Amino acid sequence: MRLSLLLMAFGGSLAQSSVVPSWSVGGVTPDLPFILTALIALRRGPEAGCLVGFAAGLLQDATGGGLLGVQALSRALAGFAMGLLPGRLWVGHPLVQIPGLVLLTVAEGLVRFGLLQLFHFPASIGELLVRVILPQALYNGFLGAACVLAVELAHMLRGRHTWI
Repeated sequence: MRLSLLLMAFGGSLAQSSVVPSWSVGGVTPDLPFILTALIALRRGPEAGCLVGFAAGLLQDATGGGLLGVQALSRALAGFAMGLLPGRLWVGHPLVQIPGLVLLTVAEGLVRFGLLQLFHFPASIGELLVRVILPQALYNGFLGAACVLAVELAHMLRGRHTWI
């Protein structure tokens, strides 16, 4: 199971660096590995979310340049936090999962900004929030909704046809 989770993290990171830039809307791209991390954390728990978040963040750090480990740490924390929600909230409904994904994207962006401030990152929080974090959170919410609907459709089709 852990190998399949790591392969999903690798595949999400590969898609993020190759396919997702073509989905840019106004310079904003969705964060596919982060969406994958959040959805896996909701379905498999905090340990799986932490593992997938760390692996996906480390791959993004390695391929994107910048400080190695910042995204790995912030995504591991976000995956772990998202994985804790199923025991506390009713997260099986898409109307809970998608706003949770949007809020988690904002929280992860703020944590990453805080970590970068330790290394004297020159941007202000207001500018970063308006230009990067909030637009990406909304885009992640739309793409996450499409992913959740696709998973629910696959489950529904699997229930009707045993050969799928």
